[in-house]
Amino acid sequence: MTELRAAPRELGAPTRTRLEGVDVARALAVLGMLAVNVGPRDAEGLAAAFFRIPHGRASLLFVLLAGVGISLLTRRARLPGGSLPWPTLLWRAALLLLGGLALQLLDHDVTVILPTYAVLFLLAVPLVRAPDRALLVAAGAAVVAGPLAWLTVQTATGATFDLAPAELADAPGEVVRTILLTGPYPVITWLAPFLLGMWVGRQDLAARDVQRRLLVGGSVVALAAVTTSRLLVRELGEPGERLGPDRLVSAVAHSQMPLWLVGGAGAALAVLGAALLLVPRLSTRPGARTVVSALGATGRLSLTIYVAHLVVLALLVRPGPETAAEGVVITLLMAAAAVVLAAAWTARFGQGPLERLLRLPRTSAPHGPR
Repeated sequence: MTELRAAPRELGAPTRTRLEGVDVARALAVLGMLAVNVGPRDAEGLAAAFFRIPHGRASLLFVLLAGVGISLLTRRARLPGGSLPWPTLLWRAALLLLGGLALQLLDHDVTVILPTYAVLFLLAVPLVRAPDRALLVAAGAAVVAGPLAWLTVQTATGATFDLAPAELADAPGEVVRTILLTGPYPVITWLAPFLLGMWVGRQDLAARDVQRRLLVGGSVVALAAVTTSRLLVRELGEPGERLGPDRLVSAVAHSQMPLWLVGGAGAALAVLGAALLLVPRLSTRPGARTVVSALGATGRLSLTIYVAHLVVLALLVRPGPETAAEGVVITLLMAAAAVVLAAAWTARFGQGPLERLLRLPRTSAPHGPR
């Protein structure tokens, strides 16, 4: 959803080489979210792993890549004399907020992530020129402070958040409260992976050593978070149904707890590192080149595909699927259609139809996406 160009190797000399590995990683995030949203989420057996693996990970990858994209989009603002493209960020935030709230009205049984995405874009405006170290420290602080605040508000008031998503018909105050705190993607906790993504987007993602560190470091962090949670649960017991400090040991998907955020963010970094490492190598092989190009196109049309899959779910799929096997078939068909259509569209038209809407009018500042 944002312009993806390699970070400049030298100050004042930004490269124009597109990072196709970031596009492929975004494609994996969107397709993973598609699988989770198709469901069924309560499936059991071997086929259920098809939905469990991306659950709570694909969405974190999606948000982390949003942060990466923001840093790549605003790289010139950090150069001497560079102007901040705040009109572009505000325009995109407004469209994603209104569009996301409207999409929530459809009968697709999915919690739409776009309103949270929009608020994160707004929060990015004053952070574009923040020092790299400050972003990294802020991400580390947010991964602890956000979940603690989310938990403390509920335990102090005795009111458990219903996690219901905001809709276009809701009162403005309710929309703000839902997006920031009480909804399924509360900004107070999802800010951490977004800030981490902004920091990652400032690194030299075209460098092999950076790519390897993302892959290895992310994998180690993801494994350490899950292992730590299991050890704590074994020693202290499973968290109770009532919200309390014991919930902090959880790494369950969408628990909003630190170990889940850390583990999911680590997995996201590993996926990004793997994509950046593998895409250039696979692109030299004719058969693999076709697949990589199609996935890259899918990543570039992420907003269009995300919105389209919600419409398809609402009109053609719900109330199904009823079994895991049926869900796998539907997911594969929708994913294949998305990849093929994305490749065909980009070959003919370039930008996706909804991605074009994110461009500022011609009379605006010349820092919008190309």
